[in-house]
Amino acid sequence: MSQSPEPIERHTLSVLVDNEPGVLARVIGLFSGRGYNIDSLTVSEVSHEGRLSRITLVTTGTPMVIEQIKNQLDRLVPVHRVRDLTVEGTALERELAMVKVRGLGEARGEALRLAEAFRARVIDATRESFVFEITGKSDKIDQFAWLMEPLGLVEVARTGVVAISRGPEAM
Repeated sequence: MSQSPEPIERHTLSVLVDNEPGVLARVIGLFSGRGYNIDSLTVSEVSHEGRLSRITLVTTGTPMVIEQIKNQLDRLVPVHRVRDLTVEGTALERELAMVKVRGLGEARGEALRLAEAFRARVIDATRESFVFEITGKSDKIDQFAWLMEPLGLVEVARTGVVAISRGPEAM
């Protein structure tokens, strides 16, 4: 009797770390040294007084691999806390993207209509192109970019996922 392989899952992890040189390199080194992939990574200072930063990363793996990642992150010296926002199930996730579209005539009008439907804002416009700003879940941004492709999609710049748990408790 063969055993079915464990499913690959997508997890969003939030990691509170000391804001000091080399911390991000150590976190990334943990992933690359073990062959784990990072699908999205954002980092920002969250407490100037406390000299703390928050790393939000999205990764995929089997449940066992995700557990190993969390345990190994928790053991790094500059790490104060690791939370798996996917397991907690109460997280809000958003991403920001800038989408550049080249177009004339009918394609221009269609791009503007789609942008309105997706609540994307025009942040730059020339006679030949637009740059739209769009925020939302990653799949919404994927869909918007996919729909813009036949209209003249030039490039997309994305921030990566940021996430925060719901409710009154802090990380």
